[in-house]
Amino acid sequence: MSSTDFVILEDCPGYKLDMFCIPKHYEEDLDHVLIPSGLINDRIERLARDICQDLGPQPIVALCVLKGGYKFFADLLDKIKQLNRNTDESIPISIDFIRLRSYADDQSTGKVEVLGADNLAGLKGKNVLVVEDIVDTGRTMEKLLNVLQEYQPRNIKVASLLVKRTTRSIGYKPDYTGFEIPDRFVVGYALDYNEYFRDLSHICVINEKGRKKYAKKD
Repeated sequence: MSSTDFVILEDCPGYKLDMFCIPKHYEEDLDHVLIPSGLINDRIERLARDICQDLGPQPIVALCVLKGGYKFFADLLDKIKQLNRNTDESIPISIDFIRLRSYADDQSTGKVEVLGADNLAGLKGKNVLVVEDIVDTGRTMEKLLNVLQEYQPRNIKVASLLVKRTTRSIGYKPDYTGFEIPDRFVVGYALDYNEYFRDLSHICVINEKGRKKYAKKD
């Protein structure tokens, strides 16, 4: 489990954009930087250590939830590989990538379809680490875990870079959390808004102008 929760409070003002290098094409679309990239990097290093201490030296299957999770996934595995090279015990890791498609069943409870994995049947008896970018309400992750349990893994742990505090939450908490954040619309570090902002290094709060500018056109 994560050693200490990193909680960003509701009244946190964040950081002014001009304190950091922000791509020119996004400067007018953001309100502030919520989590700088350097802080993200350091926090991921600690999560990697927690995961190695908890799960090592047993082999794990790391499942990346695309698209938003790819950056966190790559950086987390890099940190784990560094620990593998520099500690007495190491963790063998195999990787796979999945995408989720959510759909409503006659406007009742939604269902989740898992796409893209080579063979989920191969998870049987394995230790699985699901890596996600953000947990919002928790409903999608809870449904994904129910799907994965059908394949009888030995155990499943979840690492999420962000967990959003929201009244819509069902109360689900990942095993490893990078940052707990207020209910704000965040982008950057592979988190997107209609496929924009994935190329932004910091996690930022988008402003109203940005939301209108990049809204889907009918």
